[in-house]
Amino acid sequence: MNTAGKITSFTAALAVSFGAAYGLGNTVGPLDGTEPAPQADHMNSAASEGGGDGNEHAQSPPGGLQISEGGYTLDLFTPRLKAEQEGELRFAVRDRSGKAVTTYQREHDKELHLILASRDLATYQHLHPTRAADGTWSTPVTLAAAGDYRVFADFTPGAKNAPDLTLGADLAVAGAYKPAELPKPSRTATVDGYTVTLNGTLRPGTAGDLRLDVSRGGRPITDLQPYLAAYGHLVALRAGDLAYLHVHPNGEPGDGSTEPGPEVSFTATAPSSGTYRLFLDFKHNGTVRTAAFTVHAGAAAASPQPAEPTTEHEDGGHGH
Repeated sequence: MNTAGKITSFTAALAVSFGAAYGLGNTVGPLDGTEPAPQADHMNSAASEGGGDGNEHAQSPPGGLQISEGGYTLDLFTPRLKAEQEGELRFAVRDRSGKAVTTYQREHDKELHLILASRDLATYQHLHPTRAADGTWSTPVTLAAAGDYRVFADFTPGAKNAPDLTLGADLAVAGAYKPAELPKPSRTATVDGYTVTLNGTLRPGTAGDLRLDVSRGGRPITDLQPYLAAYGHLVALRAGDLAYLHVHPNGEPGDGSTEPGPEVSFTATAPSSGTYRLFLDFKHNGTVRTAAFTVHAGAAAASPQPAEPTTEHEDGGHGH
């Protein structure tokens, strides 16, 4: 499926996906430190299992919260790693018969996108592992902090009419563990001297645009580079259960209308309230960077404070 078609399907599917999103007002309005509400959804999954705000659409379970869905199972061969030591993460996706899947549809130049996130949302990596002929995937990974992690495999099997899936499994990282506090909600994030400003509206049950503007030293960046057929990628994870949302941008490089910055826009719908961590990947001057935000939906506005994300970005294995 081409990128433009995929974006259209995402926009429609998001109306019944993800569970508790983040509220941003017309210029990123309500952002506060309220405790997260439970349950969220994935882009092709639907809403909430466990309290929301009454806008949930009870269909599929939230994305990334299940190890099996749609007849496919994530088989994680490496359930444990050691902090501060490089290890190899290995896994396979199995079909109903138990056979490892060996054919996938390519989405944004990759067959499978792999996300690693710590339960406290202080650590985030987006990787693209290598698939062997027998269907086994592997990638080197180093995680600086010990603790509980979630592994997300985002893919579409190659079978005809196969669903878009995000399957999740737990990963334990051994070492001295001290959970981090979630950064306060903010409409801005900084990374490597770049400032990313988040604008737009994301409300339960209603499609809204999220616009992220990239600048450096007060000057807009107008020469973002294509990275896997897009100028930016956005992943959102809900605090509390790490329900997963992966949103592709509106437009694509070379379509005649999408500019290479400073704005990267997305369309998404969130059917319930909650606190989320957003991770935007963008490429400039040959380097992929990740800007991270904490946002909250469904509460009164509060004065936002700049977030200082502690995001790990593994460009060597990251293909998103």
